[in-house]
Amino acid sequence: MPHPRQTSEHQIRLAALVAALSLATDLGMGQPMEQALRTCLLSINIGRELRLNDEQLSNVYYLALLRFVGCTSDAHEQAAQVGGDEIAHRAGLATVLMGEPSEFMGHMMRHFATGSRPLTRLRLFAGAMAGGTREPKRSIALHCEVAQVLAARMGLRAAVGQDVGHVFERWDGRGLPGELSGEAIPIAARVVAVTRDVDVFHGLGGWELVAQVLRRRRAKAYDPSVVDVVLDRGESWLAATRDESVWERVLDVEPEPCIRVAEAELGNVLRAFAEFADLKSPFTAGHSLGVARLAEGAARHAGLGESECVDLRRAALVRDLGRTGIPNGIWDRPGALSAIEWERVRLHPYLTERMLSHAETLQRLAPLAGSHHERLNGSGYYRQASGPSLPFPARLLAAADAYQAMTQERPHRPALAPDAAAQELNAETRSGCLDPGAVRAVRAAAGHPASQRATWPAGLTDREVEVLRLIAQGHSYRQVAKHLTITPQDGRAPHRAHLQQDRRLGARLCCPLRHGARSHPALITAILRNGVYPRCHAGVTNLC
Repeated sequence: MPHPRQTSEHQIRLAALVAALSLATDLGMGQPMEQALRTCLLSINIGRELRLNDEQLSNVYYLALLRFVGCTSDAHEQAAQVGGDEIAHRAGLATVLMGEPSEFMGHMMRHFATGSRPLTRLRLFAGAMAGGTREPKRSIALHCEVAQVLAARMGLRAAVGQDVGHVFERWDGRGLPGELSGEAIPIAARVVAVTRDVDVFHGLGGWELVAQVLRRRRAKAYDPSVVDVVLDRGESWLAATRDESVWERVLDVEPEPCIRVAEAELGNVLRAFAEFADLKSPFTAGHSLGVARLAEGAARHAGLGESECVDLRRAALVRDLGRTGIPNGIWDRPGALSAIEWERVRLHPYLTERMLSHAETLQRLAPLAGSHHERLNGSGYYRQASGPSLPFPARLLAAADAYQAMTQERPHRPALAPDAAAQELNAETRSGCLDPGAVRAVRAAAGHPASQRATWPAGLTDREVEVLRLIAQGHSYRQVAKHLTITPQDGRAPHRAHLQQDRRLGARLCCPLRHGARSHPALITAILRNGVYPRCHAGVTNLC
């Protein structure tokens, strides 16, 4: 059942969308998913104890969810500085970011680039320390700028994006960027600085460690009033967040009035998600937007309905959110990946699907978004799905993603020219990886001339031929509908509409289906796949 406050007739709860995005920022910071959700719950409890007004509470709520929304903006540079795994580096820094300088330096000396060789570690550490606070300040400024753009794109007030720039300020003025102190720091930033650390330390050592850290950092890094509230009520609040998933509870505590976006504006929100994902690497700049345009164009060329075209575009925009959970040292490597690194790469569609499955508005997109690396012959990932288990929209998305990636530079190769990319798609079709109809549609959407077999007999569309192909393999109308995400009535359309326009042609088409599909499924599938009816089969003449 939909969450009672998540949607209205024409509008969508923004909180559910932002909460889904927060799962990606958790992974990007090396934390378990739902950390930002727990931080949000604790922050709202504190804000209400402090008697903040509704606007302040709303800023606290969304800042807790989006504190690290700028984390992808410098992932590439940070990975290079720390030896490749910026996610592990960020996870280690979580306990010392708001600590004393001695804590920070001690951690850096012990754990900086620990996966590298000793001399490499020394060189990287010296490089990181050489600039003093210049690089951290630049990083925070970049995070703030990105957060402001993404927050505005999602329909949030500007204060949320601005507050991101102050989440590392300290009460005593010794934080970063070091411009504010005390009550001059926005209250949302003061609250969230404490709650995120509380969740981290609670996971490491329970309430006893939390209380110890809070007392040590009170009136130094943390606002004393926030610390006092947590020391007074925090133990019971934290216990409640550890019992079960906090997703529904986070939606319940959003301060009124809940922020909503019109259905027509959902595309802008998901575009912000796409930009967040694409910032992960300089090699993926604009990639998701390009795939979305190409996939939607291919869907329209193939004759899909309007709702399917829209869903395909939206799934394309969010399909790479899971990339945030994989270190840039893997994504940006110019050489071959190891078997273990490949296993991590293969996880990212799964992570995307899990993130999207939480929000009711995005649930229907989750399976499609998670299938963008699947291949017809079962060689893809993460499910290694094959054949009829891949609906046609998934085949379109896979082909669009492959083409767009080929035309962009990658660490291990230069970008391919459009014609070369189209030829590579054709080769993927011949090898059984990509669907021929999906490839033709993507080629057409990309502006390539139609192939010689651009049309099917009797004016059938690629979509209708796909229906026939599945029927030839022995599937019922209901099974066809399930595979192609259409209604059972649509599954009968090729017979009742186009085939009845020409009775003789229809008879020749339907004859092998009726009499040979069960006994010769491979033959009929080959016929439909290639668009050719051999003269030697039951007297059926060549139709193409």
